[in-house]
Amino acid sequence: MKDDTLSEWERKQLLTALHSRLFWVGEEIPYSIEIKDKKCNLHERVWELINKDNITDEDRKHIEEYISYLREKEQEDETKLKTEKLTRKEAKAIFNETGGILRAIMDLREVEDGTVKMKEKEFHNIFFKERVAEARRWLRFLQDSGGLT
Repeated sequence: MKDDTLSEWERKQLLTALHSRLFWVGEEIPYSIEIKDKKCNLHERVWELINKDNITDEDRKHIEEYISYLREKEQEDETKLKTEKLTRKEAKAIFNETGGILRAIMDLREVEDGTVKMKEKEFHNIFFKERVAEARRWLRFLQDSGGLT
């Protein structure tokens, strides 16, 4: 029977990856997570805050609380990865959860400091310019192929 226990080398690889720069990019925020024995719909809450037109002082207070709880959870998960005997599957699940938590923290920081709205506007501007450029390429193609006169 094959041993599926996480090796020390694999453990070090996962921990190193967690601390690499921009590791969290592309990670999915967990839909729900247990923090301090309470279930939290993390994905939904972050999404609500990202899409809110105006962030109030109360929202900022909640964001700081969420970040604090998420930091604790991230540390808890990292400690598990460092110290507990885990299967590769268990380690990967913890690793993925931690990546999602780090992504949630970064998104919440951007909501808090207002950069999320600037990035959204920048994305829409770039998207619009790309659509216009694509339409022009199609028109040129149709003209060059004789489809339009």
